[in-house]
Amino acid sequence: LETLKPDSHYNVIISLIYIENCPDHTVFFKHYYELHGEPVVLKCPSPRHKHLDFSALTTNITWYKNGSNSMISGRDEDSRIWAEGNALWFLPVMLEDSGVYICTKRNSSYCAEVSIHLTVMEKTSAEEIAYPQILFTFTSGKIVCPDLWDFAPNRTSLELKWYKDALPLEDDNEKFIIMKGSSSLIITSVLPTDAGYYTCKMSFPFEGVVYEITRTIHLETRITPIIVYPAHRTTSAALGSKMTLPCKVFVGLSSHVQTDVEWLANDTSVDVVYKQSRVTEGERQEIVENGENFIELPLIFNSVEEVDFYTDFTCLAQNRYGYQVLPTRVKQEASVGMNYCLGKVCLPLFPTVFDTACSQNTPSVGNLLTFYTGIKIHLCWCICLLDKTPILMHFVK
Repeated sequence: LETLKPDSHYNVIISLIYIENCPDHTVFFKHYYELHGEPVVLKCPSPRHKHLDFSALTTNITWYKNGSNSMISGRDEDSRIWAEGNALWFLPVMLEDSGVYICTKRNSSYCAEVSIHLTVMEKTSAEEIAYPQILFTFTSGKIVCPDLWDFAPNRTSLELKWYKDALPLEDDNEKFIIMKGSSSLIITSVLPTDAGYYTCKMSFPFEGVVYEITRTIHLETRITPIIVYPAHRTTSAALGSKMTLPCKVFVGLSSHVQTDVEWLANDTSVDVVYKQSRVTEGERQEIVENGENFIELPLIFNSVEEVDFYTDFTCLAQNRYGYQVLPTRVKQEASVGMNYCLGKVCLPLFPTVFDTACSQNTPSVGNLLTFYTGIKIHLCWCICLLDKTPILMHFVK
């Protein structure tokens, strides 16, 4: 006995048995849950196993209900339950139709017997047989109204009505966008409160009678952690200073313990890169603000050194539903009395000949230029603003 992975709405099991005059006999079980009074179509699948592909064979298909010796006839003889090719129609299905329906595919060489389990529920039990769907919070998401195509051959002209917890959703709703002609409902920004039961309804006219098709979806939301701080990709710090760089993570209504937060340095644990503990992770703080949960983990610099300006720091937040990373860099804080050239300290800008141009201005970070004119000369320069006019000043060291 071989068991296939179950679908979200029905279970499928295939078993192979040997019968006389039919060396490969396939039995296929499938469970449908439907609502009383609605149109239903059961399809006879085309099972494939080993070298067999019944979809490629010319076969005769017959239908009957388990426990009955009568074959289900075509539409001419019964207008409510009738067989047409690989489809068994119920217009509409009734509570007493629950049971096992068997379709048999056979030709001169092979036969395949398919058993389909059908359970018909009262409409008040729609939530018990809802289709599960999952969306992630704080992103746009799409809910799909399932299993409609047997009733809508033109897949671009669907007309659906949507409901959230039994309340109708309007077409002009900015939160929920009903996609015209499709089976989709767009949620522009998924929130934890968007979880619940959604219902889509479609009319199905057939030979002068209009039937209603209902699908109920149970939407669950999953909260991926969101890093809300640092808000910027760079943080300024002075050489030799102490600094704390917090990483603050929003986890919504999820439990704090479900989310891990850590700092990385060059994609490696901080304690591995900074073995002397000059830079360390601080104590994890679990915070509740306005009923929502946050986690804060500081990165502590006992003394900022030049190597920190060339290190990639990353805050990583992750849980079972997803993760987020936020890279950040530490840059050297500009100093009024000193000009820095790409990591090399130039001469102090004492108020001498530069007093007029730079005494009231903070020099920008300069560049280290190297000229080869027989001897190596390091030229440091800075640009100062004087009355909004850039002035280039340089000095040689």
